[in-house]
Amino acid sequence: MSRAFIKEDAGDPDEQPERHQSAAPNYVTPQGLAALREQAEGLRQRLEGLAADSREAKEVKRDLRYFEGRLASAIPVDPKAAPPGEVRFGARVELQAADGRTRVVAIVGQDEAEGASGKIAWDSALALALMGAKKGDRIETEESGPLSVAAISYASAQEP
Repeated sequence: MSRAFIKEDAGDPDEQPERHQSAAPNYVTPQGLAALREQAEGLRQRLEGLAADSREAKEVKRDLRYFEGRLASAIPVDPKAAPPGEVRFGARVELQAADGRTRVVAIVGQDEAEGASGKIAWDSALALALMGAKKGDRIETEESGPLSVAAISYASAQEP
């Protein structure tokens, strides 16, 4: 290969780009905050056993910077402080579609979201449409279509 195509200041080929830190507020449930702390601690422990200049150590350091940043920006929200009967951060919401199918979602922080288990980020289209809704209200998003709020709870908000 011609030297003309090699970038001299390309840096370390093993260097991974930093993980993106969202500019949105970092609201977290108590469980989400505990999970962030657990992740950071696990990465610190993992780093202890690695050679300082190895590719794996660089990746672990990058991930640790991400989780430490998320911890530093975390805004803990206690779902129990939300007004009962109204959808807010931390709510567990049972939704009913026009065809009678039901779906349960829990509104959680960005790092806690897991669509497959029904945990949706507070800033997702569905969560934003649900904010402030009460039992019996109808909401609609482009993705979900029309839905009715069948039930709202805050106990065990992380288990949809």
